Amino acid sequence: MVAVVAAEGNVKGIKFPPVLEDFEGWKEKKTILVILAHPDDPEFFMGATLARWGALGHEIRYCLLTTGQKGSQNVNQKPEDLAAIRKMEQQNAANTLKVKSVEFLDYVDGEVVPDLEMRKKIVRIIRTYKPQIVISSDPLNYFPGDNRVNHPDHRAVGQVVLDAVFPAAGNPNFYRELISEENLAPVNVAELWFSIPAEANLVVDVTQYFGEKIKAILCHHSQLNMDDQAFEEMLKTRWVSFNEQMQPVFLERFRRIVFG
Repeated sequence: MVAVVAAEGNVKGIKFPPVLEDFEGWKEKKTILVILAHPDDPEFFMGATLARWGALGHEIRYCLLTTGQKGSQNVNQKPEDLAAIRKMEQQNAANTLKVKSVEFLDYVDGEVVPDLEMRKKIVRIIRTYKPQIVISSDPLNYFPGDNRVNHPDHRAVGQVVLDAVFPAAGNPNFYRELISEENLAPVNVAELWFSIPAEANLVVDVTQYFGEKIKAILCHHSQLNMDDQAFEEMLKTRWVSFNEQMQPVFLERFRRIVFG
């Protein structure tokens, strides 16, 4: 049994093997659009949940704002070469999680600013794929730990996705040219999920899928500073929690907004 540890009022258990109508309450397959800043963000932030959804047959798509071209401490690493490597790694990781497509908007790593031009691009993506579920990272999470500061790109992409989902994507008076010139009708998103939230309202025990998360993360070889086995052990140590029976479990946290 995979459990859910969550705020009062959330469903407390997930069947395993999972069924479509489970703690999410979804009775049919969904289109899930993950919009994040860098290659490897989806896998690190919520790779086990994505593995679950992929196994259930939900249609998952990625839109990543940058190619992660500054994700190296090597002074001899050219950003354009690293970008090509990271795009390939991200596709391999996405394939592991049964993601249908990966799209890059080619903003510069470390320079993501949630302006109106970016908001329009995100609205275009939402209206193109018509997802019921949109996922990003929490714009309010400045300090994910006592010894870490959240990357500004993570906060920026969360802010622009929030503003694109509501009110822009579903309102015909926002970006009317997308309707008249590109035939992209307004889309009302049913749910917005924020990964790595400042304050979670849903904490899911993903122990059954943590191995798939690790497998996907290990596709990002350019980001690993140790061999695969050592990195896997480091991930387990960092992510492990213990339930009331003092058994090791692995959790992923979300802020889930279900629009009424």
